[in-house]
Amino acid sequence: MIKESTHRANELKDLGWNSDDIARYTDLWDYRQRWGAINLEREDRLFLRKVEAALPTITSTKASVRKPTQEKSYYRRLLFYLEAMNQAEVTFSLKEGERGAWPILLEEELRLLDYYEPVLGLPDSLKSKAFEPFREEIVSKFTTTNLEDILEMNFDFSLPLQELQAKESTNWRPLRDPNLNDLKSYPILKVESVNSFRKLVRKDFVPLIKQTLPSLLDSDKPEPPDEWSRN
Repeated sequence: MIKESTHRANELKDLGWNSDDIARYTDLWDYRQRWGAINLEREDRLFLRKVEAALPTITSTKASVRKPTQEKSYYRRLLFYLEAMNQAEVTFSLKEGERGAWPILLEEELRLLDYYEPVLGLPDSLKSKAFEPFREEIVSKFTTTNLEDILEMNFDFSLPLQELQAKESTNWRPLRDPNLNDLKSYPILKVESVNSFRKLVRKDFVPLIKQTLPSLLDSDKPEPPDEWSRN
């Protein structure tokens, strides 16, 4: 508790104390500030204690300001990779509506982070490594079972981070395991499969993210509506 720099008569008035007690408190508080509590009569010291016990405690702790989800390192890392993929797809000369499986996956993960707003501190970051095999599996399974709707393109998943590290220091992890054999495989979904894949990601990712991130384990927030968007 910190020492108040002025009396708190107004707060006593708000609490319903009568004017005589408030005036007595003000005089005694001022006297104590000038001459010290030792020079007060015992009855007056007890009165001051009674008054101050009735007042709300003043603490030195400042309310912590939580950093927005979009400013967390984990979120910015996913957004960094998504933007790199979006830039690459411009050079692929895709037909309208065609989309890479990986950017769809990252869009949906970022959407869930926007909606549920996990803390994304160290416990969440450590547990989020479980999303890496999930991403690999859902992309692989969908592309394998929908080969007729898949176009194979190349995208070097290691290159964006390497280029960033050449310009600035960062402790971001690669999006994919650098030891994978198909690290440049970049499946493009034809228009007919884009919505199907997005629905599959939403169906599987919502329960996974709530069960995996420690800061969301007690969350009772319902699933986001299909049309929900942060924007």
